[in-house]
Amino acid sequence: MSDSHPPYGGPSDPNAGQPWGPPPGPPPGQPISGQPWGPPPPGQPISGQPDPYGYGQQHGYPPPPQFATPVQPPKKNRGLMIGLGVGAATVALLALCGVGVGVLVAAGDDEDPTPPIATGPAPGPSTETDPGTTPSTTPPGGDDAPQNNNAVTARYSSDFEAVCEGNPILNAKAYTAPAGSKAYTFYNSVDRPSSWLLRSAGYGKSYYAKSDEFDEVSVVGCLKYVEGSEGAGKKCQLKDSSDKVITVDYVSSRYQLTFYAAKTAQKVGDGGTINAPAVRCPSFVTYNKNTMKAYASPDTGALEAALDKFLD
Repeated sequence: MSDSHPPYGGPSDPNAGQPWGPPPGPPPGQPISGQPWGPPPPGQPISGQPDPYGYGQQHGYPPPPQFATPVQPPKKNRGLMIGLGVGAATVALLALCGVGVGVLVAAGDDEDPTPPIATGPAPGPSTETDPGTTPSTTPPGGDDAPQNNNAVTARYSSDFEAVCEGNPILNAKAYTAPAGSKAYTFYNSVDRPSSWLLRSAGYGKSYYAKSDEFDEVSVVGCLKYVEGSEGAGKKCQLKDSSDKVITVDYVSSRYQLTFYAAKTAQKVGDGGTINAPAVRCPSFVTYNKNTMKAYASPDTGALEAALDKFLD
C-alpha cells in the first residue's frame, strides 16, 4: 500500500508522499489566491512597512479586532431602614428622667387617645435673590417676620411648641385675624414646665389643623399650669413597666390658656382658665417616681369651647 497511516488512528503526516524541495507556488506574476491585481487598497500597509495598528500584520491578514469592556452603571442603594421602637424608647427616656409609666390594671373608662404629632418634612423659606437686583433689607418672610435669633423653621407640628417658650416659627402662616385661622394647642408638664405636649380639640372645626397641615397654622394656644392649683388626688391601681401593681395619686389642676401668633410669638388673645379634672383613672399615665403622683391633662371639652369662642 502506498499510503502510510500512523498507529492508533492519529493524524496523518502532512509531508508524507511529498517531494523534497521548495513548496509549490503560483507562476511568476500571478497573485496569491484571493488577492487582486494591482496595488493594495488604501489604508492597507504594504509588506515591509510599519503596521499602523501595532499588531504585526502578516501575509495580508487584517489586524485583530479591538474590544471594549462595557462600563457597569453604578448601583444605587435603595434600601430603607424602617422601624423604631417608639414605645420602648419613650419608656426608657422617661425612666432616665425619673418618670414612671403606668398602665391601668382594670381599665373601665378610657380617655380618647391623642392623635399623632410628627409628620413629613416641609421646606423652609427660600433665601435666593435675583442677581440683577439690589439685596433687600427686609427679613425673609416679609415685614411681619420676627427678627429673633431663637426663631425656628418647623418641620413637624410638634415644632410649634417653641411658640409657648417665646420662639417664633419662621415658616408659619402670617396671623391676620382670629376668624379663619388654624391653631395648635399645647400644655406643659407640671414636673417639667418647659416640656410641652400637643392637646388636640375641635376635630372637624374650621380652626382644626391636622398634623401634616402645620404650614397653614397661624395661631398657637398655650395651656400653662397654674402654680398652686393642685387638687386632691384620686388613688389609681396601675401596673408599672415591670408589670408590678402600684398605687398612684392621680391629681387634678388648672391651666391658663393664652393665644399667640405663630409667626411672631406675640400674644393675640386670652382663652381663660381650663380645668384638668381627675375624676377617673386613666388607662395610661406618666407619674413621678419620687412623689408617686400623676397629673390630669386639660379637659378637651373646655378647651374646644375656648377655641370656638376665639377662632370660630
